[in-house]
Amino acid sequence: MTGEGSHDFARVRRIVKTDEFSSVFRLRPAQKTAHFVLYTRPNALPHARLGVVAAKRFAPRAVTRNTIKRITRELFRTTGLPPVDCIVRLSRPVNGKDGPATNRALKAALKVELTRLFASQQRRPAPVDAP
Repeated sequence: MTGEGSHDFARVRRIVKTDEFSSVFRLRPAQKTAHFVLYTRPNALPHARLGVVAAKRFAPRAVTRNTIKRITRELFRTTGLPPVDCIVRLSRPVNGKDGPATNRALKAALKVELTRLFASQQRRPAPVDAP
């Protein structure tokens, strides 16, 4: 799989190396919502790349963290973004250990927030840095 399709999430569309995460984190956040912070950096690739950070202190259950990652990846796949490196970081607690790990309302709220984050990047074209 080459990762050139528009609706896939192949390895070339992921930010996986620590150095890549660090280079995007060094920049100021592009957008903030109630629970998430989006960091972006233009890249020279023909497609966007995604990294997701969901800390255990903000989502204590693995089920919740995996749900966040799954929703984020799905919206990233279906949203046409310019060639940027995006990191979505969970910045506030979404639920505790006492309530349900996930529910329909939580999933819907997360989807609305993440859709708003990605839509903000669709509107403004990102300039590509010259080498």
